[in-house]
Amino acid sequence: MMVRCAVLCAGLFVASANISLAQSPAPAEAAPVPPTAPRPWNSLSPEQQQMLHNYQGKWDSLPADRQQSLAKGSQRWLTMTPEQRASAQQRFSQWRAMPPEQRQALRQRWQQFKSLPPEEQQRVRENFRRFRQMPAERRMELRRQWRQMSPEQRRSVIQRRTPPRR
Repeated sequence: MMVRCAVLCAGLFVASANISLAQSPAPAEAAPVPPTAPRPWNSLSPEQQQMLHNYQGKWDSLPADRQQSLAKGSQRWLTMTPEQRASAQQRFSQWRAMPPEQRQALRQRWQQFKSLPPEEQQRVRENFRRFRQMPAERRMELRRQWRQMSPEQRRSVIQRRTPPRR
């Protein structure tokens, strides 16, 4: 049973690849998203303006949702520790090095994850966390076992581990 759980964790890890999972569960019901209001350049902190200086001349021509995204991302970056920044830069470099097909597959997997009910998302996060806490050698072994399974074997492992939907 423990091996099945570990293999499932490995499968979930392989399926999620390098996607950073959100830290908080999604709301139970998605509320309609109101249109995004434009974000004035002068509403950004001096640190954000410095970070986004390449956008200054064209800021007003950017779509409002892009302005908000850049503002939010720059604020998040400014609150990160040096270790978190290094990790984010590494993930970004890995993302940019991926072929477009692989990026698209990861985007689709992320959307599949986001479409899961909050309880299932939390279960995936917990399994992912447990998998990441395993020794590297064990993770490599589980990945190897997962890759060697046929799609039918993988489905069987997942179905045995997944509780019935309510």
